[in-house]
Amino acid sequence: MLGSAKLGAFVPTRNSEKAKTFYVDILGLRFISDDRFALVLDAGGVQVRVSKVQVFSPQPFTILGWEVADIEKAVDDLAARGVKFERFDFPGQDERGIWTAPQVDNATGSARVAWFKDPDGNVLSVTQFK
Repeated sequence: MLGSAKLGAFVPTRNSEKAKTFYVDILGLRFISDDRFALVLDAGGVQVRVSKVQVFSPQPFTILGWEVADIEKAVDDLAARGVKFERFDFPGQDERGIWTAPQVDNATGSARVAWFKDPDGNVLSVTQFK
């Protein structure tokens, strides 16, 4: 039923000014509006609502991610804008924070992922699929 419906994404923030700077100026999402409930942004045709909340605890897993054609270029570009990439203690993650996932089967191919956090501590990612 929802397979052909347009998707919207939601991200919580306690500080909408810092979130706006991060998502618009650093990540490059297009600003649409700002009201008392949320910042509304566009990410490649997907509406992202950065919801203004008083209290929340960031989760230890990815809540929003982007598929990129060239992860090394994406990581370099984001790092040049001040984004710090997360390091985890598992095999296959290089010194830049790019993890190469083990290939599960021939049908799914492989993926390379790098994680970073927004100003509220939400875990975000960039992924290149092969």
